[in-house]
Amino acid sequence: MSVCTPELRERIFEQGGHPTSMNNRHAAHVQRMVDAVLNCPGDTDPALRRTIEAWSAKLGGRSGAEVVEIPAELTGYVTKVALHAYKTLDEDIEALRNAGYSEDAIFEMTLSVAIGAGQARLERGLAALKGAPDAAQEA
Repeated sequence: MSVCTPELRERIFEQGGHPTSMNNRHAAHVQRMVDAVLNCPGDTDPALRRTIEAWSAKLGGRSGAEVVEIPAELTGYVTKVALHAYKTLDEDIEALRNAGYSEDAIFEMTLSVAIGAGQARLERGLAALKGAPDAAQEA
């Protein structure tokens, strides 16, 4: 049974299938993974993980994404991972530890960022393949 929110489900299936699979071959597996990361109990509140995913997706260019706010101490880390993951340093992780986040919490938040950024980029790429205008140029 899926614990996906109606809004997330609508966004995922708006193109007639899961945005991470052009032929839906792996859609159920991907959906279970997304549900697990964003909705299952963990060291971080699922609401925070969903907010981080939405923030990251907005940074990744998801069109129509609403503006959400994340805790100030996470803004720099989430932005860096979403836009320039290769620039993430041990110091970034240490700053989160010093802010009181556990290793598991940092891992959960990092996965949430990756899901948001990755799916937003994929959605934009698939839209481009279908001939949609570039949302980044429309802004």
